[in-house]
Amino acid sequence: MLSNPIEEAERYMQNARKVLSEKAEKQGNFYQDKKYVKAAGNYAWNGVLVALEAVTEVRKNLKKGQRLDFKDYQNAVLKKDRKMNIPLLAAYDSLHKALGYDGNNNYVIVQESLKQGQSIIDWAAKYYALSSESIAMQS
Repeated sequence: MLSNPIEEAERYMQNARKVLSEKAEKQGNFYQDKKYVKAAGNYAWNGVLVALEAVTEVRKNLKKGQRLDFKDYQNAVLKKDRKMNIPLLAAYDSLHKALGYDGNNNYVIVQESLKQGQSIIDWAAKYYALSSESIAMQS
């Protein structure tokens, strides 16, 4: 694991793209192997979660053994930036549900889903850079 969580999130996205390009066998406008589309969706969604955890306090009030669910991430993002709710919902629906669970193999949908996930990571990267700068200034 990388020490910078945003770089780690980017690595997840790179892995998703690599799986699609090397294993999912695109023919025309569709990927042929849903198993790899599902894997790519899960990699990308996990990257989004890593990025969100880096810039929110989503884990702050967890009890021992308690798991996070989407609502926890959504509430944490809403506290930071309300206008990110719709992009977060879109990324959740497309990456986690359509790709990760359903294995939607439509090339256009897959690529748009990856863009949505990347936009959340980019948003988190801005907040992470700001928080890193403020910590450095305090030192």
